[in-house]
Amino acid sequence: MAEITLTKSKFKKLSTKEELQTLTKEDLIDRILQLEAHNLQLKNILNKHLQDGTQKKSQSSRSGKEFDFSKTYNRHILLKFYYLGWSYQGFAVQEDTINTIEHHIFTALTKSCLIKNREESNYHRCGRTDKGVSAFSQVISLDIRSKLKPDKQNDLKEELPYCKILNRLLPQNIRCISWAPAADDFSARFNCKQRTYKYFFPRGKLNIDDMNAATKYIIGTHDFRNICKMDVANGVVSFIRAISNAEISLCAKDSKYSDISGYDIYQLTITGQAFLWHQIRCIMGILLLIGQGDEKPEIILDLLDIKKVPRKPQYNLAHEVPLNLFHTHFEIEDWFVDQDEMIQVIKTLQSDWALNVIKTAMTREMLVDLQTKRTSATEINSQCDCLLQGVKSKTYQPLLQRTTCETLENRIEHYVKKRRLEVKHTESADSIGSIS
Repeated sequence: MAEITLTKSKFKKLSTKEELQTLTKEDLIDRILQLEAHNLQLKNILNKHLQDGTQKKSQSSRSGKEFDFSKTYNRHILLKFYYLGWSYQGFAVQEDTINTIEHHIFTALTKSCLIKNREESNYHRCGRTDKGVSAFSQVISLDIRSKLKPDKQNDLKEELPYCKILNRLLPQNIRCISWAPAADDFSARFNCKQRTYKYFFPRGKLNIDDMNAATKYIIGTHDFRNICKMDVANGVVSFIRAISNAEISLCAKDSKYSDISGYDIYQLTITGQAFLWHQIRCIMGILLLIGQGDEKPEIILDLLDIKKVPRKPQYNLAHEVPLNLFHTHFEIEDWFVDQDEMIQVIKTLQSDWALNVIKTAMTREMLVDLQTKRTSATEINSQCDCLLQGVKSKTYQPLLQRTTCETLENRIEHYVKKRRLEVKHTESADSIGSIS
């Protein structure tokens, strides 16, 4: 079978009414979201220019001269960050907003003169988390300024205090926690062996055993086109991914009110080398339906069988706030931790924990008091209802009976016809999947 290589076309034209009428509901929703995002650009563009001006100023000394990077040494390193992404528009820099994690990181890097600019920094990121998603182990690789000569760079304790420098400039909910030396060609993206995500959720009235049974079907190498968002517009045409582990376990027990198990906190832990757009939130969305008793665990097997289910049924994503890129695995052992700075990082995270757990305790006490005022003995366990996004139908419709999205082949054909993608055929390949 010929290999199909897809690349973005350089030219875009305005859509006609007739073209819009041919789009699926999912594509129309995407279009609306894109338009709303671009509407924000007019409001944010001034802030962006002001921020860029601030960065350029920060690279100048008091005498008005720019920092001379030609007189400094460089080294290639990894930097590890945690961030609470709930109030950010995602990790990656975007054209229409400065409210991203990556924007703040590069602002700190350039303001401190650790790098000249992003373009010359040999930069790679391990993962690209979406709006509202957090991370405990986001890793980036880049070339950075060093105070040590190349032959003296083995003494990590004598190096610039990278974490301390960055944390003085970063927002409180973004912290650099460690760094590690790396070879010049080492990439945080391509040299990452495994990525582990965690999704936290209350038990509510969910059947945890059924959910755990379903997670076992996810383990292995599968075509996940029905359990992700097919990002064909950006050239993604292969949806085969390998999951090495997936399980649901108890994270925190509601000990004070142990008779009300609906407030116990569980976590889905899932590990793989790479993930697709919205893959974990799609997985969790289906697991919530299984936990509620609306679907059987075997629905996972059906959705992974693309011959049986060639079109993705329309269903809701799980909420983004509980998701965390929790571990990233590299073949590097000598991560350097500044012990004094780590104390400050822990104190910062403890402050975040304190404020959030106080809010939890307050609302928990209010719930307990309200429960005592009810005359009915029926227990209410709706803690998880907010985790499935979208409008909930009064009558549940099984996934395999729902309206479906386009097939992958139709999506590819659609974008090729719109000239947003170019198709190249090579006779040596066996399957679809090469992205240029």
